[in-house]
Amino acid sequence: MLNYCSQTLKTLESSFHLRSIKNFTGKDEKYIYFGEKRYLNLSSNNYLGFADNRKITEEFLKQTGGKYPFGSASARLLTGTLPVYKELEELLADLYSKEAALIFNSGYHANVGISSAIAQKGDVIFSDKLNHASIIDGMRLSEGKFFRYPHNDTENLEKLLIRQRNNFKNAIIITESVFSMDGDIADLKKLVELKKKYNCLLVVDEAHAFGVFGKKGLGICENFTKDIDIIVGTFGKAIGSMGAFAVADKVLIDYLINKSRPFIFSTALAPISVAFTKWIIENKLPKTFEKRQKMLELGKSLGGQSHIIPVIVGDNQKTVELCDILYQNGYFTLPIRPPTVPTSRIRLSLTTEITEKDLEKLCNIIG
Repeated sequence: MLNYCSQTLKTLESSFHLRSIKNFTGKDEKYIYFGEKRYLNLSSNNYLGFADNRKITEEFLKQTGGKYPFGSASARLLTGTLPVYKELEELLADLYSKEAALIFNSGYHANVGISSAIAQKGDVIFSDKLNHASIIDGMRLSEGKFFRYPHNDTENLEKLLIRQRNNFKNAIIITESVFSMDGDIADLKKLVELKKKYNCLLVVDEAHAFGVFGKKGLGICENFTKDIDIIVGTFGKAIGSMGAFAVADKVLIDYLINKSRPFIFSTALAPISVAFTKWIIENKLPKTFEKRQKMLELGKSLGGQSHIIPVIVGDNQKTVELCDILYQNGYFTLPIRPPTVPTSRIRLSLTTEITEKDLEKLCNIIG
């Protein structure tokens, strides 16, 4: 086994696929540090600058004092639930005008737990081909069958529905709203239409849209909340905390409580993290609309549909080399390569603190 692992790592290295953990020395809003050197961080999901923000952390701790523990020491279904968990879930359900909500430990836990639980034998899932690995893993763990339709191609999805829908009892359509590696946006209006026409559940992962899009910061789903059966979001990106959530009708949330294995068998998030998430959503998120709009406008000026801009390179080695050139010029980016994405690219991830001036040199380098 050790020989196999060693050979696999050598193969990955020779094809420029080898990954390693980076030893950062610190982070400060839009910057990241290696030793004493500072870089503009273009690989962060800290979209609103809440994570690693000392002023925000100090303000939260000052208001809450020592009220919340740093550990839960139990799964939610055992002794791992305190009032703050239910308070956050009730807040989320109210924001989305849904009957109930459920907190998960991460977006990966949520997607795996939902996809694997809702499709049983005789059921089917229709999934966008570029959906996150967590959705794919969840489908593979389910007892249902699944089909992956061409990315953002609702015409092909409908053809697939026409051919396959009547062969199954329950059907689920799953998509991301803002796609994590391309930054493009799903046509939720059309997906809602197809869900109704072919009697499907619609599940939308708002991981990269929650806290960024919408007047209230609720994501692309903000205008479709009544028509989307399960909305998934994360706290570890724009909110600057950790964990994830699903909002839905009470019967679906109760079902997940009883059938979602990542929820059932995971120690609950630390109460202080849950409290911080709730505090950010209530006190900070409502004040971000203008700066969120500026960030999205900057993304569009760079040729993207959102705050995530892919720079397609194609060749693994050239992608790694371009990252190194950017690094030498004060920009921290990461090469994204297959199998994570179909084509090697650099993924530029904007935050509200990044300005057009910050990117002048980068644009000249990339061309």
